[in-house]
Amino acid sequence: MISDFSDGMRIEGQFLLGNAAKSVNNLGSFYYTLELRDASGNIQGKKWEVTSEDEKILVAGNVIFVSGEVVKYRDALQLKILKASLVEEEDIDFTSLLTPPPVPKEELIKRLNGYVSSIKDEDCSALLNYFINKYKDKLYAYPAGVSVHHEYSSGLLTHLTSMADLGEYIASKYQPINRDLLITGILLHDIGKLIELEGLVVFHYSTEGKLLGHISLMVAEIKKAASELKIDSEIPMLLEHMVLSHHDKPEFGSPIPPMTKEALLLSMIDNLDSKMAIVTKALETVNEGEFTQKIYPLDGRSLYKHK
Repeated sequence: MISDFSDGMRIEGQFLLGNAAKSVNNLGSFYYTLELRDASGNIQGKKWEVTSEDEKILVAGNVIFVSGEVVKYRDALQLKILKASLVEEEDIDFTSLLTPPPVPKEELIKRLNGYVSSIKDEDCSALLNYFINKYKDKLYAYPAGVSVHHEYSSGLLTHLTSMADLGEYIASKYQPINRDLLITGILLHDIGKLIELEGLVVFHYSTEGKLLGHISLMVAEIKKAASELKIDSEIPMLLEHMVLSHHDKPEFGSPIPPMTKEALLLSMIDNLDSKMAIVTKALETVNEGEFTQKIYPLDGRSLYKHK
């Protein structure tokens, strides 16, 4: 694993390519600068001798089998790649490449199913079951984003169940609240990300994701589902509003602000859970008594990790 690398070590193994850049040196020869990842971390790699096959193999998102040597350059470890080959999908060791969620996936699925079965409102239940069944495989595996928060395996499932836990508690404190509507909105608000993102191991934005975004994609999905299920109550419209407004402000991606109690709570809970995930990740990288790097989703401030 990358976290175990030391200067002079000879290694062989599978790695995920996060980034790959082809450059030319002063002599006119091509070389590659690569970001290699596994579940324990990442390391920069260099491949100095480039072959015609490398252009097909050394592509961001590919899983490659590498033979190489760990060297120290400017006080940082770097991997000198001697040989690289593409790993076919059926041979990929996902457990060594993907960072697992903080809570086991099986427990997250159990919590999700518990919330789904607890919904008593017929229209909320019908829509929720429709989307869980439609996107179940992706929902169990996908991250909540590419890099900002919950960007690991089953990250979206972690985000949604954590939010549902908060929503369940908050709903009991600020009555009257339509608890079923709130929980359904929480569990559905980011399902559009399963269309917005695509990938096998490294996730990136799909063409639809880039052009439309997960908010508008999910509103269209709810309209379509309500039509197929022949739901004529205002529940679909209320859920569409919750999806449209969950980023709170236009500058954050929402075309309309929250205008129901449940939509306002969803927006606040989403902001809380995503921000705390960002903060937790940032604090993990520093020692006690030190400050984090600037956290741009927190207006660029640094946080202190107290002793």
